[in-house]
Amino acid sequence: MSADAPVTFLTQEAYDRLAAELEHLSTVGREEIAKRIEAAREEGDLKENGGYHAAKDEQGKQEARIRTLQQLLKDATVGEAPESNGVVESGTVVTAVVAGGEEVFLLGSREIAANSELDVYSEASPLGAAILGLKEGEKTSYTAPNGREIAVEVVKVETYAGQ
Repeated sequence: MSADAPVTFLTQEAYDRLAAELEHLSTVGREEIAKRIEAAREEGDLKENGGYHAAKDEQGKQEARIRTLQQLLKDATVGEAPESNGVVESGTVVTAVVAGGEEVFLLGSREIAANSELDVYSEASPLGAAILGLKEGEKTSYTAPNGREIAVEVVKVETYAGQ
């Protein structure tokens, strides 16, 4: 991780939940999928064995999730949400006017707000990267994936309280 890469903030609860998911997928999950693949393999011709191919696809998705969790947990900063001082940073709830409409969202990892209705934007997303470090009242713009230039004004920055 480079020194200027954004830090992913996780609450202790989110970290513990993700670590438990990683442990389950790495042990029980791998054993279960291996048994399903073996059972499907015993059915015969692999070319036309839908159960085998479905199990192999699921195994690939599971391994991708394991890698994602390993990286997230390795690079995360765990603790309380940063105390809001009016500056947009990872782990803060931002109220902003985006393209003329007001939005309230958490800046950080969606894993933090797993049990919340709050929208989440990554610090690496176009919007997140544009507003990271801005203060309340500051304006900027960013280029959306479709090429449109979108105006943004940071209205309010709050401490994330797990809502």
